[in-house]
Amino acid sequence: MKLSKLLPAAALLLSAASCAQSPKPINYGNDACHYCKMTIVDKQHAAEAVTQKGKVFKFDAIECLVNYLGEQEGQEYAFLLANDYEKPGELIPAETSYYLISPNIPSPMGAFLSAFETQERARAVQSEKGGDVFDWNGLIGHMNN
Repeated sequence: MKLSKLLPAAALLLSAASCAQSPKPINYGNDACHYCKMTIVDKQHAAEAVTQKGKVFKFDAIECLVNYLGEQEGQEYAFLLANDYEKPGELIPAETSYYLISPNIPSPMGAFLSAFETQERARAVQSEKGGDVFDWNGLIGHMNN
C-alpha cells in the first residue's frame, strides 16, 4: 500500500484516539485548577470533569468543580470525578458519591467539602468530625443556594 494512502488513515486514527473519553491522572503539584487556576496539591479534595468529546478539566477542590458546572449550560460529561477523602489520590464517580461539609475538615477553597465513596463512610467521618452529609443532587442544591 502506498504511503499516500496510509497517512490519511493514520491521521484519522490518531484524531479518534485523541478524543477518547477517559479520565486523566492529576499531576499533583503541577496541574492547575481549571476554575480558580491554583496549583492542585491536595490529594483528598481534587476533582475532574471529562466532556463527551474527551476534554479533561481538573480542579483543586470539589467546590471548584461544582461552581464550574453551575456556569456551564448544555455541556454533557462522560465523567465527573472527585477524590475520595479516605483514599487520597483516588478518583471516584462524583454523581454516586456522598459529601461531608464539616468545619473540622478544611478543603482548598474553604467550603470544608470532602467526598466519600459510600454514605456509610461519610456518616462515620461525620460522627467524628461533625457536619452535614449530602448526596450529589443535595450537594448541588446546597452549593447553589
